[in-house]
Amino acid sequence: MSELLESLWQHDTAFRSDLFAGKVALVCGGGSGIGRATAVLFARLGATVVITGRTQEKLDAVVDFAVKKGARMHGFAAQLREHEQVVTLFEKIEAEVGVPDLLVNSAGGQFPQDAIDLSPKGWNAVITNNLNNTWFVMQRAAQRWRDLKRGGSIVNVIVVLERGMPGVAHTQAARAGIVGAMRTVAVEWAPLGIRVNCVAPGLTASEGLDVYPPEAVAEFPLANPFKRPGTPMEIAESCVFLSAPAASFITGETLTVDGGGKLWGELWLAGRPEWYRTP
Repeated sequence: MSELLESLWQHDTAFRSDLFAGKVALVCGGGSGIGRATAVLFARLGATVVITGRTQEKLDAVVDFAVKKGARMHGFAAQLREHEQVVTLFEKIEAEVGVPDLLVNSAGGQFPQDAIDLSPKGWNAVITNNLNNTWFVMQRAAQRWRDLKRGGSIVNVIVVLERGMPGVAHTQAARAGIVGAMRTVAVEWAPLGIRVNCVAPGLTASEGLDVYPPEAVAEFPLANPFKRPGTPMEIAESCVFLSAPAASFITGETLTVDGGGKLWGELWLAGRPEWYRTP
């Protein structure tokens, strides 16, 4: 873990080191993958960072590393799918750290399953863990900013939606819901000074790939013209850009970071069906 975190800390970035000085950034899902990379990058750029996720141990590993580097970071475990826990989380952050200025929603996940055999329990779990938790956190952040008469920025990490993604119909539906909500509240919340955007990563190398079958993983290099997965830091850079003053006139947009995958490539997360194999 320490080697991975060190590589994130040393990764080249185009942003200046004090870009977010005086800001508080909340990164949901900050204990792993894209969320972890985003949290580390915010910390490198001067923000006071709060990370949240389900497992305190994962959060502590990231926080301990960042603090040793001289950064300001805090980790609070919470079940974001529970609205009451989201409200309590914001109260705790405000009491111990301050009101977040920036929010990146990178919590969530899915498992591969052909849609025809997807159980109601599996469907509901992925909808809850991706759509509902994102909405609860977005809404609570916006409510606090409205009450305090201050603006803010929200970035939601989703998936590429332009093409179907066989094997994960549940997460496609959930992330499409996030985009619909994002476009709506980008208009509703603009008078409050709140910007809302999404980042849509393509196949990204992280712990999340561990849930997929070996035959699917073997074909992952065919997902885009570069024939490689993206890295969490490549996605984090886009999340940070949309949170930065440079993006102050951008809202309601989805930035796709997929190595051209929506233009060329195939991604079968549950494995390629025999029907689609080349004779």
